[in-house]
Amino acid sequence: MGEENSLGLVQVYWGKGKGKTTAALGLCLRALGRGKKVHLVQFLKGGIEGKSEFEEYGELKSLKKFRDFSLKRFGIKEWVVGKPSSGHIAQGAQALGYSFKAAAGGKYDLLIIDEILYAVQLGVIGEQGVLGLIAAKAPHTELVLTGSHKPFKKIFEKAGLITEMKKHKHPYDKGIGAREGIEF
Repeated sequence: MGEENSLGLVQVYWGKGKGKTTAALGLCLRALGRGKKVHLVQFLKGGIEGKSEFEEYGELKSLKKFRDFSLKRFGIKEWVVGKPSSGHIAQGAQALGYSFKAAAGGKYDLLIIDEILYAVQLGVIGEQGVLGLIAAKAPHTELVLTGSHKPFKKIFEKAGLITEMKKHKHPYDKGIGAREGIEF
């Protein structure tokens, strides 16, 4: 295989539509099926107070069965509403520091940093942190960044693939809440 076919690009899944994490995890399954080592880091995923069904999402239960899959989650049990709390900021800093080590270490073929762009959009971490993460990653590690309803031009300039998820219709618009096996 030529160098143009090797791993090492930055991919971004963003937009107002459903499916950013789902697309990244589909890629995860593809990589695992080809014998690649995959690591998932999740920002803002500490669960939701009083809702045990959000403690462990269905996709994580499935992925944990793969030998070459690993995961680390960060977050507290509350949404960021308005300004992030000191707990959100502390967890964001820990997640970013951990992500730097995972990206630079060269241990993983595919590294997915889920919801990192929402962490930037919500003010939990700064855009410069993500740019530093991209610069620090091992050359052969494929890096996937998900989240955010808004574009980040400087981050996007570093990406080799950008997919925008655009909502046309969503069950939430009709008052249908998250459904087991579909949204979690």
